[in-house]
Amino acid sequence: MDFGIRGKTALVVASSSGIGRSTAELLIKEGCKVALCSSNVENLKEATKEIKRAYGIEPYWSKCDINIPSDIENTIKEVESNLGEIDVLVNNCGGPNPGTFEELDESNWEQGYSQVLMSSVRFSRLVLPGMERKNWGRIINITSISVREPIINLMLSNAFRSGVTGFAKSLSNEVGKFNITVNNVAPGYTLTHRLYELAVERAKSSGDSHEHMLAEMAGNVPLKRLARPDEVASVIAFLASDQAGYITGQTITVDGGLSKSLM
Repeated sequence: MDFGIRGKTALVVASSSGIGRSTAELLIKEGCKVALCSSNVENLKEATKEIKRAYGIEPYWSKCDINIPSDIENTIKEVESNLGEIDVLVNNCGGPNPGTFEELDESNWEQGYSQVLMSSVRFSRLVLPGMERKNWGRIINITSISVREPIINLMLSNAFRSGVTGFAKSLSNEVGKFNITVNNVAPGYTLTHRLYELAVERAKSSGDSHEHMLAEMAGNVPLKRLARPDEVASVIAFLASDQAGYITGQTITVDGGLSKSLM
C-alpha cells in the first residue's frame, strides 16, 4: 500500500533505537525525508550509518535533550532548514523513573513532567504553524498501555502518559479544521532496552532472573510473545498516511491483547 506521504518531512523523536528507530525506518521506506533526534550522539551516528547501509538513504540527525526547551527549538530549526517544514511529528521518549509514590521525590516528578508531557507539548507547539499553513499534518504520540491500565511501580509513566493522552485528544479538536490529525499509539510489552530495564528492576525485587521476568511478561500476553518494535512502528506509519486522514483523537493499543480494557 502506498501511504501517500512520499516527499513529506518527518521528525521522529528519540529515534536512535527501539520503536523510534523502527518508525524512522518505515517512514524512510515510504519515501519521507526523515530526521532522527536523540540525546546520545554516538547512538545517532551508529543508527544513521546502519540506516544508510540498509536503505541507501542517510537520514538527517540532530542532538536533542528533550528535557531542555532550547534543544527542542534548535532541533526544529535545524530540521526545517535542512529538510523543510515538518509534516509528520512522532513524539517519543524513554520511560521516566520507575517507582511507587513513596519512592519518588519532587525532582522525579518534575523530570517526568518535562520528559513525557512537556516534550510532546513543546515539539507540537513548534511544528503546528507550518502544518496549519500547508493545511496538512500528522502528530503521533507514542505512549504506553499504562494509559489503559496503570502499571504497578510505574507511577510517573501512569500519570504523565495519561496526560499526553488528554493533551492529544484536546489538541485534535482544535487543529482538525487544518486537516491535522493527532493520535496516540500505546504499545504493550515490546522488545526494547526500556523493557529490559523494567525486567531487571522486577528481578531485583522478586529474586528471579530478568530472563524469567521477560518470559513471564510474554506469558501474560494472549499472543504469548513480546512485540517487535517494527510491529508498533507499522501502526504509527499508517497513522501518518493519507489513508488515515479521518482518524484523529484516538489511542490505538498495540499490545497483543494484553489490556483488558474495552475501550
